Amino acid sequence: MAQGDAGSVPKPPWPGPEEQILASWVVNAAAWTRAVRRGEILSRERVTNGAILDAITTAAPRTLLDLGCGEGWLSHQCARQGIAVLGTDAVAELTAIAVEGAPPGARFQTLTYQQIAAGGLDERFDAVVANFSLLGDRSLDELFQALPKLLAPGGCMLVQTLHPLLVCADHPYEDGWREGSWAGFSPGFQAPAPWYFRTMESWMRLFRRHNLVVKDVREPVDPLSGQPASVIIQAIHTSTRNAA
Repeated sequence: MAQGDAGSVPKPPWPGPEEQILASWVVNAAAWTRAVRRGEILSRERVTNGAILDAITTAAPRTLLDLGCGEGWLSHQCARQGIAVLGTDAVAELTAIAVEGAPPGARFQTLTYQQIAAGGLDERFDAVVANFSLLGDRSLDELFQALPKLLAPGGCMLVQTLHPLLVCADHPYEDGWREGSWAGFSPGFQAPAPWYFRTMESWMRLFRRHNLVVKDVREPVDPLSGQPASVIIQAIHTSTRNAA
């Protein structure tokens, strides 16, 4: 994907919620970075940060693509473990923050999913990781179509997302757009982004539709609530499964 100018919002070809997601992250980039680096998001500190790092360690990649890398914490951690990492995000404000203090082995580039789907990233990786960064609908189909060109032979995709049963709340258990909320975050957050809710069955269909074979599903449990804090799905594309 092409580099974006500071303060700009990349314009995807679809209007509405997908575009609102990017606009929200532009205005909340600084507040998000403070929250992450100060350890203010308790579920991440207690459960989900360690869970995705454990899943990556099990996969043992030498190279890794961190999709929707945000302020770069995951890319930084993986690079410190000796993995060559490329972190991408659609928001230039976040990739600029991620570059600051990045350890050797971590690179960053401002790219939207639509740009990646269009072939804007000409590299292959042992692991493609999306850590709480798959928030849209149609953008995911375009991104998943590009995976055969992003995964090295035998490579895997790892997705961590909110557990559907935990976040269903009072809504019907069915796919659809939900209103965003910064409840529980500091007052510095504004303009919450919408996000697309998927049932567990729908997540599985998304993977199958794009020829991704699910190899492992983890449900990290919050020790305080006793409820699943997230779900981590590991999959291998059929085009790379026998090429290792």
